[in-house]
Amino acid sequence: MTNEEKQEKVEPTEAKPSEPKKEAPTKKSEKVAVILVRGMVKVNKEIKDTTYMLRLRKKNCCVILEKTESMMGMLNKIKYYVTWGDVSDETIKKLVEKKGQKGYFNLNSPKKGFGRKGIKTVFKLGGALGDRGDKINDLIERMLG
Repeated sequence: MTNEEKQEKVEPTEAKPSEPKKEAPTKKSEKVAVILVRGMVKVNKEIKDTTYMLRLRKKNCCVILEKTESMMGMLNKIKYYVTWGDVSDETIKKLVEKKGQKGYFNLNSPKKGFGRKGIKTVFKLGGALGDRGDKINDLIERMLG
């Protein structure tokens, strides 16, 4: 086949009208505050790596994350070292005002402690670890001073 024959066989394609893209429904993005409660000495490498991926490097530091399925999986993996919950916009504004950064904050120890059973039991049993829902806002306010 010569080049001329190839050109004859190629039919011009008609331009299809572009279909309007369906936009995903815009919903309010949920934010989660995660606070590293326990230290990282003598901790499994997988857990240490996960905390580093979430930018949690020191005790009592807090990060604000989007609530996605992959983030929740990472939090579930390190649930015995961190506490997290749904953070309000007011609390985020207070964090930015007092600490001056966006997304990553070094906090103080909370006034009156983490809970009556300390940092080695889950929140549902009176401790400090795991998901605490909306009560994370109270903890952050106590840690801000």
